Amino acid sequence: MSTEETVTEISTSRADESQDDEGTETTARGQTEAAETESGGTEQRSTGESDLFRQSEIAADYVEGLLDILDYDGDIDELVSGGRPVVEVVGGRLQSLVGQRGATLEALQELTRLAVFRQTGTPSRLLLDVGGYRAGRRKELAAVAKNAVEKVKEHGESVRLEPMSAFERKCVHDVVNAIDGVASESEGVEPSRRIIVRPVD
Repeated sequence: MSTEETVTEISTSRADESQDDEGTETTARGQTEAAETESGGTEQRSTGESDLFRQSEIAADYVEGLLDILDYDGDIDELVSGGRPVVEVVGGRLQSLVGQRGATLEALQELTRLAVFRQTGTPSRLLLDVGGYRAGRRKELAAVAKNAVEKVKEHGESVRLEPMSAFERKCVHDVVNAIDGVASESEGVEPSRRIIVRPVD
């Protein structure tokens, strides 16, 4: 397949992939726009553990090929976590695979999901991490979310956060919606989509 055809396929799937990463966007506590997607609903219940691990193996092989082409060294682990296939790459000199605020990592994840889809014929919710970026970013975003919650509770007014990727928004949603008295929802379109944290009764 040519580069142009590949880019076209990726562009076509971008909206669906982004929503899949973000998962649930809670508009009020206990109400969701895509609960089954985020909670590992019907689609995930029908996908067995062995199928998910197979997806992670395919993804790991694909990522290993990319590293070879780029002449990068890295240890690759494939696993299943939280009902979804996961591939983690650990090693030195990998920052360029993450990019500014994870932009390159998100693109690589889309390419890897496409590689899995080509072999399985099934859309994948694969999560790709490089150099522990996502784990570190989750901690940062948890602090951002808690700070927003404090402001909402102190002033009783909604707080709008800066634009974030689908992965980042999901991290914030998870933290906010585990706290009583507040809720979060997303507004806008990519790449300017952002979260609003607001008070609820």
